Amino acid sequence: MERFITKDNISYELANLKQITFEVTDACNLKCKYCGYGEFYSDYDKRENTNLPIEKAYAILDYLIELWQSNLNQSTEKHVYIGFYGGEPLLNTDFIEKVIEYINQKQIPNRYFTYSMTTNAMLLDKYMDFVARHNFSLLISLDGDEESQSYRVDHAGKNSFERVMQNVKLLQRTHPDYFDKKVNFNAVLHNRSTYERTYRFIKNEFGKMPNITELNNMGIRDDMRETFMATYRNTYESLMQSEHYSEIEKELFIFSGTYQTVATFLQQYSSSVFRDYNELLYGKNEEIRIPTGTCLPFAKRMFVTVSGKILPCERIGQQFSMGQITDDNVVQLDLEKIAEKHNVYLNKVLRQCKTCKIARSCIQCVYNLEDLDGKPICHGYTNQKEFEQYVATQMAFLEKNPEDYYRIMEEVIVE
Repeated sequence: MERFITKDNISYELANLKQITFEVTDACNLKCKYCGYGEFYSDYDKRENTNLPIEKAYAILDYLIELWQSNLNQSTEKHVYIGFYGGEPLLNTDFIEKVIEYINQKQIPNRYFTYSMTTNAMLLDKYMDFVARHNFSLLISLDGDEESQSYRVDHAGKNSFERVMQNVKLLQRTHPDYFDKKVNFNAVLHNRSTYERTYRFIKNEFGKMPNITELNNMGIRDDMRETFMATYRNTYESLMQSEHYSEIEKELFIFSGTYQTVATFLQQYSSSVFRDYNELLYGKNEEIRIPTGTCLPFAKRMFVTVSGKILPCERIGQQFSMGQITDDNVVQLDLEKIAEKHNVYLNKVLRQCKTCKIARSCIQCVYNLEDLDGKPICHGYTNQKEFEQYVATQMAFLEKNPEDYYRIMEEVIVE
């Protein structure tokens, strides 16, 4: 078995962690039909209307603070982003307030903290002064107009649209500067909405360009696959079906899938784009060092679940927990074991990755492959013919839109 990472790699990433997100509560005042913790899915812990104990947050913060102050910390980026997630995080504002107070009391040298929250906005009227006072980067879940919002219902089955709109408009009127600078929207596409209708609604109502996402298609229960597929809509296909898709894409720019793909193509395959001086002087390394596009554990963020499980992010199934904060508030992270397990998973797809022609720009997370503990198959595998088609598509776009090449090269940084 090849060893792609070691415990030292993980230690380094923890000491330079950029973001930690707390699942503040698993309680929610809505019961969205397609919720990632709802009836479609099986890869999460049972929802029991519980809150994350504040002592567990203190424990993981103390663990990280010690690493942030160690010699392993070499990051030039001194910002740390603290995220609050749910359930609905505004159901547990006491926890959020205590985390902020704790960080302020610690007076951590050379670290600057920014706070973010994802909310359904049902309690925003009550807590808007709170979020504005702490200057939260606020991501509001709103699928668009009343029909588009109709899967986001309360526990009585009532559409949340009217209340959410009232609350968001109130926030906009009461804290206009904060709203302009710090508030954004996330919309989930489904069979009761379209990309263009959702985009136009949020832009016209609030002057914002929403992030429009697809339903998570991993961890689907076998008995719910048919219902899921009837609800699911592909964002790219829906955008392409829009009457004004070209105009919308140009407005979205790098937030659209087309421009993201072209930017990645230029970054990875152009002989004129270099990520650092080593690539400029010595050329790009053609060898695949780590299979798939899987992040090194904790390279981007850490996610702490309401039960104290520690994961590398909130986008993977909770069965892949890499550690735990115990009921005695002890942080258990066996870095050797994490590295070993991570290497096992990467080795499962190594043969596919070695012959995949698009491996250099792969975005597939190994933890989102089906049957990972068995014999996973990557459906993004690309042969030579498919790769040539991919290259031709990107080149055709650049030839048709030469002004966008300049814009991508000037404005976009691909990490």
